This record gives sequence, structure tokens and C-alpha cells, in this order.
Amino acid sequence: MKTYRLMFLFVGFSTLASLGQDRPSKDAVLDVGIRLQKSINLYAENGITAQYSNQKLASKRLLLGVSYVTSRLGTALNANAIKQDNFLTSATYLFQPKWLVQPLVKANVGYFTADYESELFKELPHTSLLASPEFGLCYCPRFPLKVTASIGYNLLTGNGIVGPGTLYPVFVQTSLTWDVLMKTTKKKSTN
Repeated sequence: MKTYRLMFLFVGFSTLASLGQDRPSKDAVLDVGIRLQKSINLYAENGITAQYSNQKLASKRLLLGVSYVTSRLGTALNANAIKQDNFLTSATYLFQPKWLVQPLVKANVGYFTADYESELFKELPHTSLLASPEFGLCYCPRFPLKVTASIGYNLLTGNGIVGPGTLYPVFVQTSLTWDVLMKTTKKKSTN
């Protein structure tokens, strides 16, 4: 629980700090939002995501990010499903940063844990490292909202005896993010 609080505090303070800037750099991007993820044939997991880039990171083609997704905000919300948590760090590469719809590739690494909530299952593996590539598209208009959709593959999975049995290989995800550093300005009328 302490890890969750630290993550929420980090994202919250970084968002508040960025909103308080009078003149954010035009070269920096800080996308903060939600990530909706679904393992094929298993759980829906939802959570938060944040990505950062600037002109020095491969001309804004490279984004570095963190995400937390959990079935606690998805399938396990008000249900008897296994509560599982994914903590991810990522690097995303945009192939055509000037296009409205940009192809992307993402590499995720992180940590997975499942809470079986019963002493009966304490001998089963419930944690794993995560490593997954993603391939997808980003709808990136000239205003702060971005929509990203991709398909990914968990390279490290399990069968319940070796590795967690609820860590399925194929997943799809959609992220809705807002660039908190981008200031939208209204044009002044010349009347």
C-alpha cells in the first residue's frame, strides 16, 4: 500500500508543479493520463500513466514513461477476481512525430504481483518481472489530448507452477493523456 501512495504522490506533485509554471518550455512534453489495458482472454486492468520527452530525446521521438495498472480498477472492482498490479517503466519511439497519427513502438519493463487473498494459495508464484514490447498508433493532434492504442506481448509469463498463472502473454491497451506542459492560447481578435 505504501508503494501506491508514493506513486500517486509522485504523479500528483509532478502534475501540480508543471501546472504552476508560467512559461513551460516549448520543447518539453509531459503527458499524464489513464491507461486502459485488457489481457486477451483474462482481466481488464486500468490505471495511470505519465510520459516525458523533450527536444534532446531524439527530437521528441523518444518518450520515457511510468505506468501503474491494476485489476483493482478493472475486473476485480466489486468482483471476486484476482487483484493484480503492474508497475511499468517504458521507452516509446514515435516514427513520424509530425504526422497526426503516429506509428510507435514501446518497450516496457517492470514488476507484476497478484494478491490471491487466501492462505490456501500462498505456495503459488504471485510475482514476476515484466518485459513486453508494444506496437501501435498515437493520435496526436496539435492540442494537449493524445490517444494511444497498441497491442503488446508479455515475454515473461507463467502457468501457475512456474510464474503467476494470471500473467497472460497478449494484451491490448488504450491510453488517454493530456500534455500538462502545453499551454493552449486563444487568439486575440483585432476589432
